[in-house]
Amino acid sequence: MTMSPAKPTRAQEVYDRIRGSLIRGELAPGSKLRMGDFTERYGVSLSVVREAVTRLAGEGLVEAIPQRGFAVATLTVDDLKDLTRTRVLIETLALAESVRHGDLAWEASVVATHHALARTPMVTPEGHVDPAFTVAHREFHHTLLAGCGSARLEAIATGLRDCAELYQHWSHEFGGDTTRDIAAEHKAIAELAVARDEAGATRALREHIERTTAALIDYAERVSA
Repeated sequence: MTMSPAKPTRAQEVYDRIRGSLIRGELAPGSKLRMGDFTERYGVSLSVVREAVTRLAGEGLVEAIPQRGFAVATLTVDDLKDLTRTRVLIETLALAESVRHGDLAWEASVVATHHALARTPMVTPEGHVDPAFTVAHREFHHTLLAGCGSARLEAIATGLRDCAELYQHWSHEFGGDTTRDIAAEHKAIAELAVARDEAGATRALREHIERTTAALIDYAERVSA
């Protein structure tokens, strides 16, 4: 007998909806989360909203403020620079190891996940990052590093990428780098990796990461001026 997939809990549904609002930039960095508004909007109890928001706080997407509740994570340039520097160091190391040691199955996975990413629209008709693109993008980048041969290194790199995901979306929503060809950047990284061009692949990945950061820092400096 075929089992039906488990129905999402109300807390999971609220979590997904609030997270979507964060990712799409509908809730501005640093803005206070009004728990009562969420209970009315989603027709749930305060405890359900609190469970969802507490989970988001555990992921670093929102911040708990003593005596004041929760707020959207702030856009901190120093933290963004630090995270970017760390990501570049770790992800380029993991990619270099993948290029050196990844087997034929790894090559095939890089090609396959890049194909899926290239065929997935980046933005919705409303101009926001498409959730399907987010999934395909995450899978592509995880696959690039999966041939490194070190579960610990891969886990550290993946954790850093997960920490950066909100910043990545904000870079699109607020940064507005209209001269950028992200699809070409992904294509170059994939082709250089499969060609076993260690120097070229790691350089392309570093530039890919740093350009995302540059657009968001430019936005942060404009709004703080």
